[in-house]
Amino acid sequence: MTISNPSVLSPRVTAYAYARAALDQPLLVPEPVADAADAPAGSLAWLRATVARFTADAQTHARRRSHVAEEIARLAPRELRQAAAGSAVGADDRHTVVRILAEELGLPSTDAVADAVITASAGYFGSDLTPAQGKIADEAVASLLARTVQEDGMEDLETAAQRIGLLVQACDATARLVEHARRAAPDGLPPGGADALLAEVLRQDPPVTALRRRALADVRVGALDLRAGEVALIDVTAVKPVAPADGDQSDPDIGAHADPVLLAFGAGPHRCPGQAQAVALAAGLLERDDPAGQITKAVARVLDLAATWTAWNGRPLTLDGRVYTPHKAIRRVADHMVDHLAELEARLAGQEPQPDHWHASVTTTPADLVPFTTEDLDEARSRLVRLGRIWDDRLRTLSDAQLDRSPGPGWSFRLLAAHVAGSLDYYAGAVGSLGAAADPEDQS
Repeated sequence: MTISNPSVLSPRVTAYAYARAALDQPLLVPEPVADAADAPAGSLAWLRATVARFTADAQTHARRRSHVAEEIARLAPRELRQAAAGSAVGADDRHTVVRILAEELGLPSTDAVADAVITASAGYFGSDLTPAQGKIADEAVASLLARTVQEDGMEDLETAAQRIGLLVQACDATARLVEHARRAAPDGLPPGGADALLAEVLRQDPPVTALRRRALADVRVGALDLRAGEVALIDVTAVKPVAPADGDQSDPDIGAHADPVLLAFGAGPHRCPGQAQAVALAAGLLERDDPAGQITKAVARVLDLAATWTAWNGRPLTLDGRVYTPHKAIRRVADHMVDHLAELEARLAGQEPQPDHWHASVTTTPADLVPFTTEDLDEARSRLVRLGRIWDDRLRTLSDAQLDRSPGPGWSFRLLAAHVAGSLDYYAGAVGSLGAAADPEDQS
């Protein structure tokens, strides 16, 4: 297919191999920003012309993208997920996403940052704005630049632009991913949880349905011949792991293992570098709606892993400089659930929570080092399922107001539930899966 008139409909790419080839091709880039060399620093035009997202020159793009990568490296997905799962209900998801990211990046006045990012996002991807809207967007970008420079003392405006761009790009796309997931599961999370739901949504109904790539020079990609300035449209929702039957984009080498979900975040040099962080935030926002379910599902995940621990070879494992064994992981899971449950009940009763005196993960006892048997697994199941049920019963008696504006000093109960669920995954993950699960007859 040869497209010689840029005004005609962009060619649509639906074969996985050709989609990947187009995204990997350095001569095909997202729509570059028109020359904005004279745009004043702190304006929307300046931001669009300075961020990696709209940079066509390969060397400049690589430099700017490296700044983005440094910022993203500071954002631990596990912490983002917990923060999102513990966030208050009722707020605009866009605001919550940006506020959490701004907090993790150490920016001041995170609520104001979130407000400004939402305002700037209206024209960030090139939507036409009225003069009044453009003025408001420029003011929002200027305020973001001032906060970024003030916090870090940076004189490098290009670096500051990448941080602002990171926030703006996360704003709408992550919130839309959550919206699509809720639409796909209106009755709550499916058995596979937020991760399984999001993976399916990214395959079937991603927040970005098409990726436009403009040719910087004449280039051939698969069956497409593009001239400089022409655009190819990668249809993310239509991309298939095998070629269409008509053979127009046939690709005998593409394997059935190709997963279109990967293209929801792009590919190649312009691939979104924050996929793990975006999915973590989206998962946390979905889990936030059911704090009781967070804990019972975390218990189930712990026990799924524990079912493999009868194969433990007796050698302790190390995580974050501390030693773990199957028995120690179960001990820490149970202690953590008891500790924070006691805190919750004390605060509800108007009492000061009693400080815990656990030796926690610092100590490895002789009992931690003994073999983990099917009887130990059965005892762990009885203990943890009951603790999970107590948490579930208590949390379901609380209103959203009580969960988000909880009595006494400390985290909100919604955030407390997210923390407990995350800690269960952490301790069980310290041991991980050690092989095949024990015989179900031994787990009854």
